[in-house]
Amino acid sequence: MPTPEDPPDDPPEEAVADPYDPPVLSAREAAGRGMPGWPKPGDDFPPPTLPVPDGRGGEQIIPRPLNARPGRPAPWSDLPAERRCPTLDDVRAALAAAGPPQRSERETMPGIDRASAVLAPLYEHEGDLYVVLTRRTWEMRAHSGEVSFPGGRQDEGEDLWGTALREAHEEIRLDATDIEPLGELDHLATITSRSFIVPYVAALPSRPDTVANPAEVSEVLHVRVAELLDPAIFREERWTFPWAEDRPIFFFELVGDTVWGATGAMLRQLLGLATGTVTRGELDHI
Repeated sequence: MPTPEDPPDDPPEEAVADPYDPPVLSAREAAGRGMPGWPKPGDDFPPPTLPVPDGRGGEQIIPRPLNARPGRPAPWSDLPAERRCPTLDDVRAALAAAGPPQRSERETMPGIDRASAVLAPLYEHEGDLYVVLTRRTWEMRAHSGEVSFPGGRQDEGEDLWGTALREAHEEIRLDATDIEPLGELDHLATITSRSFIVPYVAALPSRPDTVANPAEVSEVLHVRVAELLDPAIFREERWTFPWAEDRPIFFFELVGDTVWGATGAMLRQLLGLATGTVTRGELDHI
């Protein structure tokens, strides 16, 4: 189980400072240092800015600042229920029509010398569209207990699509056979680690047989996209940092888990593109 005293990390989920204005710190590191705007070390972090639906939410500790406040509703909140059930063909068409992904501002700057890739695998099963996520083990130094897409850093001589496939196989033993690349989401900068992330969306031919790598993954999550598009489980919070402008942080409250940060931003753009409610350039994450 995590505690507020865990060693500070600076994972990409929390790299929220302006890319051009130092200091650049993760939210967790800022909280660990007791910077203005966060609880003092040892004090509890504030609760979510809006009530979490009964039976939902995870155990990870969110390094929420004292100034956190509610943000906008889900982009798809005004859609009728039938529009919140996209198919794999809907996602395929939406990504084809979206145009090329936007590169992160940090991606082309000097000194950004590491790249990572993640895979957002989608498949249809018994008439529903699903996305595959992972819950990291509590023993991991960074992102412990957090929900994310499978992925990791690029190896030398490897293209980023190959990175996404390799990491998905290493983490959940996902078979790369017949995986169809559908496109990319906008790229994310991870300032604190001087790297960037390329998120790939892929179609699987059927429900995959997956096995969690116990060194990294505690559970593989198969989540209905229609569930993620329920406006009641989405939350946007606005966090203001001493060195940066006001920024949105996105949350999806699952049964037993919370998706947030970079993964929440990627998931929001994926679902928004699929429903026509979010476009390129609206990742809202550095």
